[in-house]
Amino acid sequence: MDQLAKLSVLFVEDELDLRNALESAIGDEFGKFIVARDGEDGLKKFKKYKPDIVITDIMMPVSDGLEMAKEIKHISKQTPIVVLSAFSEKERLLKAIDVGIDKYLIKPIDPDELLRTLRLLARELFEQNDVIDLGYGYQFDKNRRVLVKAGKTIFLTKKELLFITILVKNLGVFVLHEEIKKYVWTNKKVTDSAIRTFIKRVREKTDKEFIKNIPGLGYKIKTEEK
Repeated sequence: MDQLAKLSVLFVEDELDLRNALESAIGDEFGKFIVARDGEDGLKKFKKYKPDIVITDIMMPVSDGLEMAKEIKHISKQTPIVVLSAFSEKERLLKAIDVGIDKYLIKPIDPDELLRTLRLLARELFEQNDVIDLGYGYQFDKNRRVLVKAGKTIFLTKKELLFITILVKNLGVFVLHEEIKKYVWTNKKVTDSAIRTFIKRVREKTDKEFIKNIPGLGYKIKTEEK
C-alpha cells in the first residue's frame, strides 16, 4: 500500500479553479483530501480533521497562509507544512523561515513534483531510518552525521556538514539563501561571494551536479526521481 494512502492532507487555496484542479489531479492518492478556501477556513478544518500534512498558498484573503501556518505550528509543531508560492513572493517566503515551514514549491505547481515532495514527507513521517538514500550513490547517516558515497565517508567541515544537513532535511525542494545563512552562519554577516566559494568547495568534495542552484532563491540536493 502506498504510504500516501495512509495520510490525510489539508489543501488551502483561495482560487476555486486551482483548488478543484489539484484535488482532481492528486486527491485520490490520499486517505483523505480536505480543501479550505482561506487561512481562517484552513485553521478551522485543521482543528476539526487533524490532517497529517498541510499544503497552503501564501496570498489569500481573510487570513493568509503564513498566519494560518503560524497558528498550526503553535497547535502541532510536528505537522509538516508545504507552502506554494509565486517567485515574486520572495519576501513573504523569508517570513516563512521563522514560522517553521517545512517545504517550499514555486508556482505554477507541477502535480508530479508536489507528489514527489509529499512522498518524501510521508517517508519522514513513517520511517525513522538513520541512513537516508540521496540517490546517485550518496547516503546521509543521521546518527553519525556523515555524508557517504559508495561506502566512503566524505570529510566535511562543521559548516559544510550544517549545509548538507539542512539540504537533506528539505530533500527534493530548495532551501532559501537566507535560511542557509541563518542555519549555517547563525545570522552572522556573510557575503554572497563567500557563499558561492563555500558551495564550490562542497561541490569539489562531492560532484558538480550534487547540489543544484535555484537562481535568486537557494539550493537543493539533486535527487533521483523514483
